[in-house]
Amino acid sequence: MDTFRYLHLDVFAASLGGGNHLGVVTDARGWSDAQMQRFARWTDLVETTFLLPPTEPSASYRVRMFTPTKEIAFAGHPSVGSAHAVLACGIAAPRDGLLWQQCQAGVLPIRVEGSGDDRQLLLRSPAAAVLAIGNDAHPLLRPALAGVTTGGLPPALVDGGRRWWVVECADEATLRSWQPDHAAIGELGRASDSMGICAFARSASSNGNYQLAVRALASGAGIVEDPASGAANGLLAAYLAHAEPHSSLARGYAVSQGREIGYDARLLVHIDADGAVWVGGRTHTIVDGTLRWTPA
Repeated sequence: MDTFRYLHLDVFAASLGGGNHLGVVTDARGWSDAQMQRFARWTDLVETTFLLPPTEPSASYRVRMFTPTKEIAFAGHPSVGSAHAVLACGIAAPRDGLLWQQCQAGVLPIRVEGSGDDRQLLLRSPAAAVLAIGNDAHPLLRPALAGVTTGGLPPALVDGGRRWWVVECADEATLRSWQPDHAAIGELGRASDSMGICAFARSASSNGNYQLAVRALASGAGIVEDPASGAANGLLAAYLAHAEPHSSLARGYAVSQGREIGYDARLLVHIDADGAVWVGGRTHTIVDGTLRWTPA
């Protein structure tokens, strides 16, 4: 039986245990595609990642990402969590404040801000495009939004690494109390080749801890609700920058996500003047141990 270093991480947590789980095998050299998939199926986490030496000269490291059923090209919290593991294990160091992650979506920069427990890692999201817009943009959209009052911005289908319907709710209370029809959202997701609905509302909080509340209803991918989604928030930010270029949100904000399902995530969004979107936050190492596993 072989041994490997393995980290279990809490990604985007506002409070310890409030973020998204991620398992990371820190050195997967010699693992085949089938062996990675078998281990990801065993962990049964939303994603498990495997770190490898880069094959692109500009990259700091390479990562492969697996759900329990398939490999995926890109996702937000596995990217940020894998970068945390790279730093924690001394696999690579930032160059001019950046790590460069090689994955199936390309070589993507991750901004490193601060150090230790205060370190924030922000991933630059892939370029996004608005594919469709409006309440009638898809015949299955209205049924998927049953029971919720929408807000000022029209719904939009946005693509960039992954594809989500972005929907503004009337207010934060409406968003948080919504009982979604996950079956209808799943039908919409499958029909539009999207993850589902990224619903958001502008914060009613006066303490300034977050400016948007978000729910990522990923029934199109077989996930009822994601407690902390970097990819969904990246597409939401791109849509806001496109639709409201002069608003108070156009250069960045903080997000509260996951409370409706017992989590407490906080994500940071920075939007550069050229429209580049960075999404990230803190990651906590919960378990740092030895994996005893035979990849065969």
